[in-house]
Amino acid sequence: MSQSAPTIDRASLQARFDGFKAQNLNLNMTRGKPSPQQLDLANGMLDVVSSEDFTAADGTDARNYGGLNGLAAAEALFAEYMAVSPSELMMGGNSSLALMHDTLVRAVLFGTVDSPKPWHKEEKVSFLCPVPGYDRHFAVCELLGIHMIPVEMNVDGPDIDTVEALVQDDPSVRGMWCVPKYSNPGGQTYSDEVVNRLAAMPTAAPDFRIMWDNAYAVHHLTDTPPQLKNMLRACEAAGNPERVYMFGSTSKISLAGAGVAMLAASERNMSTLRKQRAVQTIGVDKLNQLRHLRFFKDMDGIYTHMKGHTALLKPKFDAVDAVLTRELAGQGIATWSKPQGGYFVSLDTRPGLAKRVVALAEEAGVKLTPAGATQPYGDDPEDTNIRLAPSFPSLAEVEQAMEVVAVAVLLASST
Repeated sequence: MSQSAPTIDRASLQARFDGFKAQNLNLNMTRGKPSPQQLDLANGMLDVVSSEDFTAADGTDARNYGGLNGLAAAEALFAEYMAVSPSELMMGGNSSLALMHDTLVRAVLFGTVDSPKPWHKEEKVSFLCPVPGYDRHFAVCELLGIHMIPVEMNVDGPDIDTVEALVQDDPSVRGMWCVPKYSNPGGQTYSDEVVNRLAAMPTAAPDFRIMWDNAYAVHHLTDTPPQLKNMLRACEAAGNPERVYMFGSTSKISLAGAGVAMLAASERNMSTLRKQRAVQTIGVDKLNQLRHLRFFKDMDGIYTHMKGHTALLKPKFDAVDAVLTRELAGQGIATWSKPQGGYFVSLDTRPGLAKRVVALAEEAGVKLTPAGATQPYGDDPEDTNIRLAPSFPSLAEVEQAMEVVAVAVLLASST
């Protein structure tokens, strides 16, 4: 971006901004929530299980206790979704974030299968955090006292040269967060080279773990989506089979508050995790699994269903790009991502202006994710990045909100 001050007609901008304020707008682009129309796509799930019909195809009464992983058919379907074997899969409740949280808590309390001692007995535990990144990942680390080290994202994933250098000599670096497909918020998909190097790199910590949050595995905005290499298989091939925990869920596929979550890892990892989890719970929600099985039936059913999501989401993402291009392109004051999938757009202002833009947008009735949220500890040292979440508002609201954001960028850049 240009470092010289752009030529901006501040008086006309202020008039546009005052016009927005006079409309008393109340638009929210803070979180990546599915819209009501997206949720409507899965309303049929509410009808496929009833008081008369709650028995799975294998005869299991889905109302009762039994089976740590739930229904065998659900285990098989979501093992296929995660591209692993059923023996490498653990089913969860409605939240993959809960599985991530619990997996790290167990490492802190007990260590992993290859830890010299529990992490809480280590002098220091650090995690690498690609930035801009996901604020809820950072919040888990902060809660558990895990020190966070930012690593810049490139177009093909995190700066792998930096990652390799950081893990090679420092045994306190115990893990790393990754959103490998349609990264939150930049939309990058990790290249095969980055996946292979993450899997094979020497680490000073014997129990280094990659938290592979593949939240947007089937959330495409294009008919020709990028392909992501299977990280568990890459780790096996590199001789580090225990290195990765892979997470997924249907929270943005079926009903956001009533999805199913899953964790995949090596059989050795899984054996230990299952023993620990058996103390925590009798089993998962089999009625919810049954709803998913009857509604989707198989992977083809999931793929077909996601085309409905694409039809609803793509116009909104196109609108974000169209408005920003019309208002800001060629002025050297902002850049933004153009993702092929996922739920977010990453907007970068000139240094020192992101907080001002967010404040101006809120003054005009558009709430955005706080500036700094995409960095560990909520601290963006350059104050440049803003995460845009266009999924929940209507298309007309997205267009209006982005016009407000664009004017806020122009106003902030003119001072």
